[in-house]
This record gives sequence, structure tokens and C-alpha cells, in this order.
Amino acid sequence: MTTKSVGANTLKSGSYLVMEGAACKVGNIQISRPGKHGHAKMRIEGVGILDGKKRIIVLPGHDHVEVPVIEKKTAQVLSVQGNTANVMDSETYETFDIKIPEELKADCQAGVNVLYWQVLNDKIMKQVKSGEQ
Repeated sequence: MTTKSVGANTLKSGSYLVMEGAACKVGNIQISRPGKHGHAKMRIEGVGILDGKKRIIVLPGHDHVEVPVIEKKTAQVLSVQGNTANVMDSETYETFDIKIPEELKADCQAGVNVLYWQVLNDKIMKQVKSGEQ
């Protein structure tokens, strides 16, 4: 689980954030004016990368938040069984099973290269690469 700490006021819509232990993509950020004795508050809406669940947090703008470090890697598909593919990482030669998203099922077959993200402790297939590398 690799994360880094950044100031909440540096987040922008479209960036990534760890909310409730899950990696989320930031959708909407609202910043309130500072009150008489307090700091400006931020209301951050995020959608989980894996589960698609909407999450909302409210925190002071000067607080620090955890941002996931996303590693983008390639792998070769060894075999496909239903909704999962057995793949081998191109750099470490590690083999593991990964879930195939609905939009990639038609293109995912043995022998093709895929791009996957390693986020926190999860691996997500993002793209089927076309052509020889």
C-alpha cells in the first residue's frame, strides 16, 4: 500500500485520493469561506476506482490527505476463464489473476498485452494494447 501525503488544498477535480481506505477519483470540490474563528472547509466528493461507490468527506483546507501512488504496468495474457484473466507481468514475470472489465472482454484473449494499474493492494486492468510491442 503505497501512498503519499499532500495538502487538501492542492487537490483538483480528476485527481486521486484515499477515502475510507479505498482509492477514489475526485469529482467535485467545494470550498467554504473561513468563519469568524475557523478555517475554510473543503467538501470533497469522490468515486471509488474499484467499486464505483460515491464517498464524501469534509475537512479543513490546511489538512493533509493520503493520495495513492498509481503504478502503470504492462502484462501478457496467458489464459482467459470467464471474467478473469491469468496474466504475467512484463518486468517481474509474476503471474496473477485479474478481473476483466466489461468493455475489454471482446479484445482480451491469450497472447495480447494489457495495461494494468496497481493501486494500493489491488490490480485493475485498464486497456488492451493493440499491435506488437
